[in-house]
Amino acid sequence: MNAITSLLSLFLAAVAVGQIQPSGVTRPIAQDCGFNGTVVCVNKYGAVLPYHFNRSISNNNADYDYRNTSVRNASTFDLLGGADFVVFDQQRGMQYLGSNPSYEFMFAVSKAVHEAPVYAPEQNLLFISQLAPPPGYLPQLVVNLNDDPPTLSEYLPNPPVYAPNGGTFRDGVIVFGASGGNDSIGGGEQRVSLRTVDPATNRSTVLLNNYFGFYFNTIDDVAVHPISKDIFFTDPQYSWFNALTDTAPQLPCASYRFNPSTGATFLVEDTLEQPNGIAFSPDGTTLYISDTGAVTGTIDPRLGSQGTTFNTTGKRTIYAWDVSNNGTRISNKRAFYLAQDWVPDGLKVSQEGLVLTGSGHGVDVLDDAGQLLIRIQTNYTVQNFAWTGENLTTLWLMGNNGISKVEWNITGQKLT
Repeated sequence: MNAITSLLSLFLAAVAVGQIQPSGVTRPIAQDCGFNGTVVCVNKYGAVLPYHFNRSISNNNADYDYRNTSVRNASTFDLLGGADFVVFDQQRGMQYLGSNPSYEFMFAVSKAVHEAPVYAPEQNLLFISQLAPPPGYLPQLVVNLNDDPPTLSEYLPNPPVYAPNGGTFRDGVIVFGASGGNDSIGGGEQRVSLRTVDPATNRSTVLLNNYFGFYFNTIDDVAVHPISKDIFFTDPQYSWFNALTDTAPQLPCASYRFNPSTGATFLVEDTLEQPNGIAFSPDGTTLYISDTGAVTGTIDPRLGSQGTTFNTTGKRTIYAWDVSNNGTRISNKRAFYLAQDWVPDGLKVSQEGLVLTGSGHGVDVLDDAGQLLIRIQTNYTVQNFAWTGENLTTLWLMGNNGISKVEWNITGQKLT
């Protein structure tokens, strides 16, 4: 037997017993970083995993996030399964978690989408939407943070707001992106619109419900520029896909800027397949918008609403733009972050400039370069989240089947 044949025989024998591994594996892959195993650190981002590893592809019925990856020759990877927080940048991540981080599941809710969280600081109430099923359902939710422990109940603005999907706070009132459209909702007609709700009186007012006579598609999420105070919003097609509107899309998917003082609406972006979450940096110089085109459907009006499907190779990316001219102009579009689980839905920027996104069964925390620092892990799909409390350090998460809260050292932007 010559030398080459001998080496080949040894290689094949090693492969047969699973001994050949890629060079560069960092051991341990993951380690307990304290707090009774609720915080787990992944070393060097798990950049090199031992063979054989495999991560299943998520679908509408099952979500397989990073912790569900099968890594046959790294037993420490299993630590991720029981963690509330997964830290990828140990130095910064542990600092942001603070001395006593906690995750607590607070309320079990229906499988409906739960979005549009808005904190009213004077009343100390957290308003949350609940969308279909069933279509046409009007009551929304409110968490009363004055109670100990907090309580959850339904509420109705006057007049009711149908299917608020995005929300923020501006000039003392809640601004909702009402995503539903129908001619027989609550005894009258409602169309996709920007609405305000005064948390002190519960009165609602329509700010905007058309673009030169066309219905908007969804109005998915909203954000207020911190300097100009103009309202920016995304307009994908999900309301038609999910039977929240009885009218097929009349406009392309796009994002807009609305000036409530003049009533003028400006197109700001129309290159994303399904623009979704939207947020500004604290100084207003960077705009972030997520594209969730990996979740899409058909807009053929002859077929009606057909729901959505998920394609893992579709767009599920957060993009960033520079903002100039007193918050009226955006430029320099660039890819910022590819969601590592499902799609990047709700989007917020902390007071520290960290970008947070609801992504499948959790929330990803990114620095301003798009580097993943921390992941909050949940047992339900998180659609959105909001900070509450006097110091805005409590983060409430909501989505399909659950509402939970996090205590840590990351603070929300103060909305006025």
